[in-house]
Amino acid sequence: MSQPHTALVTGAAKRIGAEIASDLHANHFNVIVHFNQSQKEAQTLVHQFNSVRPNSAIAIQADLNDIEDVLKLAKEAVLCFGRIDLLINNASAFRPTIIGKTSEKQWDSLFNSNAKAPFFLSQALTPELTKQSGSIINMIDIYGERPLLNHTIYCMAKSSLAMMTRSLAKELGPNIRVNGIAPGAILWPEQPESSALQNDILDKTCLKRLGQVQDIIKTIGFLYTNEYITGQIINIDGGRSVNI
Repeated sequence: MSQPHTALVTGAAKRIGAEIASDLHANHFNVIVHFNQSQKEAQTLVHQFNSVRPNSAIAIQADLNDIEDVLKLAKEAVLCFGRIDLLINNASAFRPTIIGKTSEKQWDSLFNSNAKAPFFLSQALTPELTKQSGSIINMIDIYGERPLLNHTIYCMAKSSLAMMTRSLAKELGPNIRVNGIAPGAILWPEQPESSALQNDILDKTCLKRLGQVQDIIKTIGFLYTNEYITGQIINIDGGRSVNI
């Protein structure tokens, strides 16, 4: 029997990351659940996975603001199951940064999780991903192309991740494929906007409704299994990007 493929998903303890990890595990991947502060949620998820298929999942803590932690995460991830086939850079800090009230610490936090850590994880895992003819999928955002008011640094960081996706596709091909997904309104933030703003966002979509996490998951499966796609960023936004 061939060894299962292994996926490392950053920010996988909760929300979209946890759903991505769950789907990959259901599709016979071994899964490495990265977390920073959400230890309880990560361990619960891993326990669920291992109760279905023993020794098929593990949780690793790393602070993506700390480059030493990032490099340690890459090293430990390879050792867990002896291979890495898929890296999903999902972890993302998200907060407003209003001009005149923004600190360097906020800049660092947003760029570290959304651009710096994905780059250095990708770089550190390049030898292993090359060996496995693996894939990198970056979770970007439609705001990396069309800015969100009062979120300049977040938008800049996601724009950097989009460029990294295209650039690494050139640099790492033909052995590693690199693609991105740019969600629109799929899940509201943990501190959601007002109902009026939510309605305004949905009104700007062609489909006039909130998307589902499954819409992202199906696209991950498509990007991973289609071996002639690289350097692409797919908007999953209900058509909002053509309406802004």
